[in-house]
Amino acid sequence: MRTIYLCRYVADEELRRRVRRQLNKGESLHALRRDLFFAHQGHVRRRHLDDQVDQALCLTLVTNAAVLWTTTYLGDALDALRAEGYPVADEDAAHLTPALHDHVNFYGTYSFDLDTELRRVGHRPLRSPAA
Repeated sequence: MRTIYLCRYVADEELRRRVRRQLNKGESLHALRRDLFFAHQGHVRRRHLDDQVDQALCLTLVTNAAVLWTTTYLGDALDALRAEGYPVADEDAAHLTPALHDHVNFYGTYSFDLDTELRRVGHRPLRSPAA
């Protein structure tokens, strides 16, 4: 099976592209997890297995929250672009990954008005690139 797959991989350029795209998406997710895991300089410091599992599950929870946030706002951004008349093909949007994290502030201070956020209905407005 491996030999047949390897021969197909070498012969089929489209298969190589698909495999590379999936590998890049996986690497983006690993990079997000690595950047989120900065407490204790990225080391698991707990001695007991249960505590180590808890730490790993917390990382998974935070990673999932970041991916959900990015997915939601990528969808909003695509809808806004389409509403403004930009041609965004579904085939192109399929290549986006929600594991992008250049917009995530890992080390800074977060400031927001809690009362305003609690009164908000729906998603936060998108930022303009010009602003």
